[in-house]
Amino acid sequence: MFNCNLDPNLTKIIFFLKPIIVFFVILISGYILRKYLFSKLLKYSAKTKTDMDDIIIHSARNPFIIWCVMFGIYFALKTSELPAEVVLIAGKILLVLGIISVSIVISNIATSFIKSHSGKIESTMPVTSLTQNIARIIVFTVGILIILNSLGISIAPILATLGVGGLAVALALQDTLSNFFAGFHIIINKQVRSGDYIKLETGDEGYVIDINWRTTKIKTLSNNVILVPNIKLTQTIITNYYLPNKEIVVPINLGVHYKSDLEKVEKVTLEIARSVINDLGAAGQEPGFGFHTFGESAINFTVVLKAREFTNQFLLKHEFIKRLQKRFAEEEIVIPYPVRTIIQEK
Repeated sequence: MFNCNLDPNLTKIIFFLKPIIVFFVILISGYILRKYLFSKLLKYSAKTKTDMDDIIIHSARNPFIIWCVMFGIYFALKTSELPAEVVLIAGKILLVLGIISVSIVISNIATSFIKSHSGKIESTMPVTSLTQNIARIIVFTVGILIILNSLGISIAPILATLGVGGLAVALALQDTLSNFFAGFHIIINKQVRSGDYIKLETGDEGYVIDINWRTTKIKTLSNNVILVPNIKLTQTIITNYYLPNKEIVVPINLGVHYKSDLEKVEKVTLEIARSVINDLGAAGQEPGFGFHTFGESAINFTVVLKAREFTNQFLLKHEFIKRLQKRFAEEEIVIPYPVRTIIQEK
């Protein structure tokens, strides 16, 4: 008969090494699985037309190894000689961390999905940092509720406490909440959208670059940023140069000499206007033209051009005036200087 009794020191070493071996086996297996699985998934996603699978794969790729570490720690603790109470507490901690990490991944997927599909969902919910933050809040709120439920904590008393405390918080954060809901109102009603060029009642104007939980950011043409509280934005008069569409009418007032051939003036002016619009403005749009006043030294008329958007009008005017002055000189059409006749009595 062989003596199967192991040396006590060797037994301790085995019990000590066993959890470590289990941990590294799970970690290495998870790393190999991650490398193989995600390489296959990336090849598959490259063949699909939708980018939703790419978003999910890239969002889950890095946290996957963290989940493997957590599984390794959990099963290592299960195979260790630690007291059951310690293993139970550690398991709950790992569960909470796991739910938090999954919530972060889902939050990243949701915000990435909103960004990539902003063109499709713009008609229902314009995309700003506020809408992305709302998505994050919803995901993390659900995650917290799952954590509380997993720990055996009743949610009803907490909700009741929050209901009472929420009133005090709402009063303390009245201005913040007012701006939050005002921003949400602006987004839902599409009065102002990210990317629009607007002018405020105060005279400030520029491109809307973001609407967050407190302020609306407006970037001026001088490359400065104006921060307007959302509640103020809902109470002021706004001119939105991008509604109902981006194209803008650009009237230009001019005058020609009384001896000019008005038919020729109209023909030449419209030719130049069409060329400028097709080159620099809203291509395909027909310009407007009309004589309207016998002025002091000229017959005045107005040319109406169509710019692609608000800031495009400056280049459009610049180029139109240059080309028209050159063409008038070639056609010997005179743009008179202002003339005043002074009669002096003797």
